Amino acid sequence: MGLHNLKPADGSTKNRKRVGRGQGSGMGKTASRGHNGQKSRSGYKIKRGFEGGQQPLQKRLPKVGFSSRVIKPYSISIDRVPKIAELSEITIETIKTVHKMQNSIKKVKLIGSKAKDLASKIKDENVLYTGMSK
Repeated sequence: MGLHNLKPADGSTKNRKRVGRGQGSGMGKTASRGHNGQKSRSGYKIKRGFEGGQQPLQKRLPKVGFSSRVIKPYSISIDRVPKIAELSEITIETIKTVHKMQNSIKKVKLIGSKAKDLASKIKDENVLYTGMSK
């Protein structure tokens, strides 16, 4: 066996269809494109998702999903968790020691009637406070 006598297996390859080469070929005249119309023209290309003027499926379906890049703070009521008011300095780490919350939380908002009184104890810019209650 040598490189000069290698060939594909029998039946694994077919000859290319030569269209538009006369009536005798069976693919002459319209070159298997049918008669007139957009698809018979040269340079015909259809946009992805085009449905012949009908509203495409991707436009008919409702839009779903959105995830905001703005980090929404986790709210904690001082009235419900009074241990936070007893802390000497308030940061996210110290809040996690007295109140159970997820590790993924990046911002905390303290709410309640006594929240403004804790403003001097807050030592972390990711801990917010407001005087309004829920």
